[in-house]
Amino acid sequence: MASQSSLSKGGLLSNPLVAKYVAALIVRPLLTKCCTTGVLTFLQEVIACHVAGVPFVTSKRAPQYAHALAALKVDAKAVKMFIYGFFVSAPLNHYMMGTLQKFFAGKTSRGAKLGQLFAANFVVAPISTFVFLYSMAVINGAKTVDAAVARARAGFMRMLAITWVVQPSAMLAAQKFVPMELWVPFFSLVSFSLGTLSNIKVKKMQMKAALKDKKDADSEKRG
Repeated sequence: MASQSSLSKGGLLSNPLVAKYVAALIVRPLLTKCCTTGVLTFLQEVIACHVAGVPFVTSKRAPQYAHALAALKVDAKAVKMFIYGFFVSAPLNHYMMGTLQKFFAGKTSRGAKLGQLFAANFVVAPISTFVFLYSMAVINGAKTVDAAVARARAGFMRMLAITWVVQPSAMLAAQKFVPMELWVPFFSLVSFSLGTLSNIKVKKMQMKAALKDKKDADSEKRG
């Protein structure tokens, strides 16, 4: 089985695009991670809208670009997701993961790997989960800090439990197969995949609830 060092020399990093990406990470680490996370969170919202079949309605008098954006399912929320990914998620994960990597740098024992898993699950994960939920509350219309905090608390343990299931597997895979230079994009892709699936499920539930409310309202009018 290939080791992390062999992957670094002749595997993933031998790909020209990956090599250029890693070079960008070395020269401008924070900016590169911000761009990566911003684009992924933007795509997460757009893809979820497409897969869930969220209807985008525009007026016939709307300008052509508005019709084009509606066809692509790009709206204000997608832009806000990019802003969240670029200015909040990426910097937060950059500094937290960077601190974690520095603390465990050069430590390859089983105890060190378990310590890294523990820190990732019980320090990094709770912070990033709460910040994510708080940010989503703001993006989805929470008007006050108290309202955003209440929404974040409501979904905190459920989402943290999912993270605790996924995070150890992702961390073990990163430790064994992924060059350390690619840890941030690797975890960004894991988060992107989970976030997209969750977003699709939420949007389908919202559409179903909205349809039920509409049917109930129509029934009341007829009655």
